[in-house]
Amino acid sequence: MRLKITECIYMTKIKCAVIGVGYLGRFHAQKFQQLDNAELVAICDVNASACEAVSRELTVPAYMDYHDLFEHVDAVSIAATTKEHFEIAKACLRRGIHVLIEKPITETVAQAEELIALAKTHRVKLQVGHLERFNAARLALEGHIDRPLFIESNRLAPFNPRGTDVNVILDLMIHDIDIIQTIVKSPIKQIDAHGTPVLSTAIDIANARITFENNCVANVTASRVSFKTERKTRIFQPNSYISIDFQNKQFAIFHKGQTEMFPGIPDITRQESVFEKGDALLEEIKSFINCIQNDTPPLVTGEEGAAALATAEKITNLIHQQLDAHHAAS
Repeated sequence: MRLKITECIYMTKIKCAVIGVGYLGRFHAQKFQQLDNAELVAICDVNASACEAVSRELTVPAYMDYHDLFEHVDAVSIAATTKEHFEIAKACLRRGIHVLIEKPITETVAQAEELIALAKTHRVKLQVGHLERFNAARLALEGHIDRPLFIESNRLAPFNPRGTDVNVILDLMIHDIDIIQTIVKSPIKQIDAHGTPVLSTAIDIANARITFENNCVANVTASRVSFKTERKTRIFQPNSYISIDFQNKQFAIFHKGQTEMFPGIPDITRQESVFEKGDALLEEIKSFINCIQNDTPPLVTGEEGAAALATAEKITNLIHQQLDAHHAAS
């Protein structure tokens, strides 16, 4: 009988498999093997050579058809291409298998909503792999948010063909969309967006200005055609300014002090933290297994994954409309 409830889960390890063991999926498989309360029992990939290589490396059985895993696992991590997410996750959830699915959760919001409903129906966990939620610099933000007024995020990376199955909004910007929406906690009132393809046929650089109903404004930029790597977010609040460097694991908060630096100008207090490199992916997978064992909600729920995807879809559609209008006028 597959383990779903708290009662006897602590008596045994959660039997896990990874579906899609390309660049990222291989790391997922490695992390499962590091956990005391999980057992990696199989991997799966349609690419026979990739599957065999990871199978030899980790000494686990390899499958090329994920349906063959169903009788052997309690939980899966899905790191296949985005277009495959929905069908694989749907099949697993229907069999009562817990699912950790890489971001973006699916290609469309409708698909994401169907997965959310299936997870509820079959009483299993659905967690979305928004990795930055497990970054030590992001975790340091807890307890410091107080009515954000303006947020600026920059996520820049050199071009990598590996991520071009989706555009830069779904590849990179969606991380910041997720973080911003979870800290602002207000519906979106308006979005203005611009972007363009550069090296691929999809949008490679994009900027979005998101205005929330509580009047917070977020200016978000993502590029996968940059010469440098940068993952920074700045949050401005009535009495403080917060800077997060996800890449270098740095967190700084500046508060308005009680004394005056100059007449009418308050002093500024500064608190900075630099964290060890850590392993956000290991923490993500550990959290997934723990939420199964403890029967608690995942840190990143299906609903949150769908909300980030919905905003990413709107930004993508706005940019495509502008690009179509520009081409029509040319």
